[in-house]
Amino acid sequence: MSYAYTPGLQIKKATIIRKTRILPVKGKVLVKEGDIVKNETVIARSHVPGDVIMVPLAYRLGILPSDLRKAMLKKEGDIVKKGEVIARTKGFLGLGKSEYKSEVDGSIELISDVTGMVAIREAPRPIEVRAYIPGKVVEVIPDFGAVVETTGAFVQGIFGFGGERWGELMIIAEPDEVVTEKHIGKDCTGKILVGGCSIRGDALKKAESIGVKGIISGGIRSRDVTEFLGYEIGVAITGHEPTNLTCIITEGFGEMKMSRRTYDLLKSLEGKLASINGATQIRAGVIRPEIIVPREDVKDEEISLKTEDEHLKFGMTIGTRVRIIRNPYFGKLGKIVGLPPELQKLETESYARVAEVELDDGSRVIVPRANVEIVEE
Repeated sequence: MSYAYTPGLQIKKATIIRKTRILPVKGKVLVKEGDIVKNETVIARSHVPGDVIMVPLAYRLGILPSDLRKAMLKKEGDIVKKGEVIARTKGFLGLGKSEYKSEVDGSIELISDVTGMVAIREAPRPIEVRAYIPGKVVEVIPDFGAVVETTGAFVQGIFGFGGERWGELMIIAEPDEVVTEKHIGKDCTGKILVGGCSIRGDALKKAESIGVKGIISGGIRSRDVTEFLGYEIGVAITGHEPTNLTCIITEGFGEMKMSRRTYDLLKSLEGKLASINGATQIRAGVIRPEIIVPREDVKDEEISLKTEDEHLKFGMTIGTRVRIIRNPYFGKLGKIVGLPPELQKLETESYARVAEVELDDGSRVIVPRANVEIVEE
């Protein structure tokens, strides 16, 4: 039998989910193994060095660089507070004095009487990492964080934006509806909304304005993403957008009906607390937007023993259900009907192993194997 390895897109009713929660720099871990944590529990805390701000202080004061040190009220290494006067000129006969107030909290790193520049390093910024999912601490990573484990439903999307958030699931539309601002009411505040074949830009704006935590929909138009964020976004790496709303798309771009399997699962969990993350990375080290709904109502025999980050054991075979993750068929679902072993020439003039996919509409397409991922159930 022919088979090939490929990333899996997972939809699990119940599985073991583990999340490694670590700081980017050394810090203090605030939990221990065996602790029960909530979404908002702080796992670890630290500080990161502040940025260095270069101030053309001699120019600001209207003096020569060689006179800068005489005007300084602070020396290198001194702590400064935002709004504090750190330099002042005497003027002439008491007239024409000028002064400079620090624009940040920090410390004086450098005073240059050659360039007239003063370097101020901002005060260290506190950072902390939270549990993100409720569960049990199963491992502590000294000085950096911990691993949190829970049992619950796990669904991956194909595209998303916005960071980690949590809130109650709320169904607002059927899988084939276009979600507009009319679907968003005051009762949606603080919730994670589910439904639709597409989410319009006006709905995104209204949702953010009233404090909706997230929206999960089947599709979205790229122009609505651009209109909402104010700039064009790539699909290669997302998750750090300046928005208070996380959006997860389960099927692809355009109007794409949310799969009945995904919709029915999320609908069955309506009212439960979900954790979501819109971060997407399509290149090496694939990261998928995710929906996690912890569950205490499942029996042991219903739980998949594979954690959410494990690959399929046997990979892609004839009949495997897949989704295409590159244009011109981005987001389309189908099944593998052929895996030719020999390399084939592509439109780009390069050679690659390909897969023949029968799409849900009955048509057949040939795509590079790297352009498909398994829809793991």
